[in-house]
Amino acid sequence: MSILSDLDPGGLYIGRIWRSGIGPCVVAARNGRLADITSLKAPTVRDVFELDNPADYLRNCDGVDLGAIEDIVFLPANDSNDNTYLLAPCDLQAIKACGVTFARSMIERVIEERASGDPAQAETIRLKVASAIGENLHNIVPGSPEAAAVKKALIAEGLWSQYLEVGIGPDAEVFTKAQVMSSVGANADIGLHPSSVWNNPEPEIVLAVASTGKIVGATLGNDVNLRDIEGRSALLLGKAKDNNASCSIGPMIRLFDSTFSLADIRRAELTLRITGPEGFVLEGRSDMREISRDPEDLVRQTIGRHHQYPDGFMLFLGTLFAPTQDRDQPGSGFTHKVGDIVEIASAGFGTLRNTVRLSTECSEWVFGASHLLRNLAARNLV
Repeated sequence: MSILSDLDPGGLYIGRIWRSGIGPCVVAARNGRLADITSLKAPTVRDVFELDNPADYLRNCDGVDLGAIEDIVFLPANDSNDNTYLLAPCDLQAIKACGVTFARSMIERVIEERASGDPAQAETIRLKVASAIGENLHNIVPGSPEAAAVKKALIAEGLWSQYLEVGIGPDAEVFTKAQVMSSVGANADIGLHPSSVWNNPEPEIVLAVASTGKIVGATLGNDVNLRDIEGRSALLLGKAKDNNASCSIGPMIRLFDSTFSLADIRRAELTLRITGPEGFVLEGRSDMREISRDPEDLVRQTIGRHHQYPDGFMLFLGTLFAPTQDRDQPGSGFTHKVGDIVEIASAGFGTLRNTVRLSTECSEWVFGASHLLRNLAARNLV
């Protein structure tokens, strides 16, 4: 099945591809066809999002017809070859992420911390923490008096954690997931730091936000999680999250319009399928209806008078998915193997498919913002 086969025929989609012999191009999916809409008015996705009405622009702008979506063959991304392939659908935007936004994943973060990154200890700790906390925290509004009461009770039990603080406290966890222009798109290899032995994908909705703070659309993302490294210390978050090819976004961004809005994001369901080279299969899901913090609140905590993003930003909203299924030894839980195929999907978004490699084996990140600007200048687009 094509990664773009599940796009809504009436939806408005924007993305980026590498066109052979040209370079990075902004594309739109409209009525089952793909068009190159790169122009002097809007040479980047960032520029489209800064317009007064991105949806109207995408609906009416001229473009070079590239053919029917089902007829276009996107080869796997490979910067060493001049093929046509999908890029991450964002370009100059900052890549931000929110963590611990679901109660169940919050409990898993507590387990990671208690296990100090050792998966062998995780199951024992999981049973102890679950018996004390349960999974009823998703009904608690973060920062509320009820949340404060839970915090007091957990401290008394010796179970308080920095992850519970950002899960039910007043302040959300917002961090930089990846550098500008470093995210990979659908069909690309996705990277694991070679020192990690306990890790998993994180299927998430990713919001596209303009510099004004206006949410203009959404897509899918994989916020790869190195459970052992982050579990050893929260101060290793940067090392655990930002590595070569460790951030995947795509396949395209669906813009908000009269047929698609934030209300659809709030009730979106994501599916995950991991197919291992040895035949192992793991399936999971993440239901946005169980998120503890509203997406608009997460955006407000990211941008405002305290912090500006002149090129806008992409915001991962967190995940409910936390795998506990054993893959090898009983009690060892799940971890990736090189060669895993990860597929993240949600109705109307297409499929974000990536192959797991070590970050040291993925194509090096060599095309940054300066390279994009030089390429556009050579094409008389800036």
